[in-house]
Amino acid sequence: MNKENQIILGKVGAVYGIKGWLKIHSFTDELEAILDYFPWSLKLGNKTQAVEVTDWRKHNKGLIVKVGNIDDRDEAQALVGSEILTSEKSLPDLPEGEFYWRDLIGMNVVTNKGYDLGIVTDMMETGANDVLVVKANLNDGFSKKERLIPYLLEQVIESVSRENNQICVDWDPGF
Repeated sequence: MNKENQIILGKVGAVYGIKGWLKIHSFTDELEAILDYFPWSLKLGNKTQAVEVTDWRKHNKGLIVKVGNIDDRDEAQALVGSEILTSEKSLPDLPEGEFYWRDLIGMNVVTNKGYDLGIVTDMMETGANDVLVVKANLNDGFSKKERLIPYLLEQVIESVSRENNQICVDWDPGF
């Protein structure tokens, strides 16, 4: 797997029991959705290794997994803290007009009146809606360093163009 096409799905938490089971912290919207994306690789520091999940269970409000060839607590302990990675090719194609957050990060944001607001550096989930974190240009006329712009289609977001690497918004640059 090339580094640029790896997606972080979650993280390995603590060891569970004495037979090598691991608690998993899923970064997917639905807890069990992490199990839809295989194969997995585990990355800890500079070391990445492919693993096979041979079994899984719900446990309390989380998940535990059994990784092939890991049969005791000490072997499993060596994997604690690893990032769970998969290839971006394992992600499903989205319907027209929908985007993964990673697709939006790095896009230029301009208003529908042509004002350049800056570049999307991050995304946040607020519960009500997703929010673009936009780093303003150094010569921003409103002395903004960063803007938080709600990702509300048709209300704020007018268009997203992958070809132009640009998001057009109905937004007051002074806000």
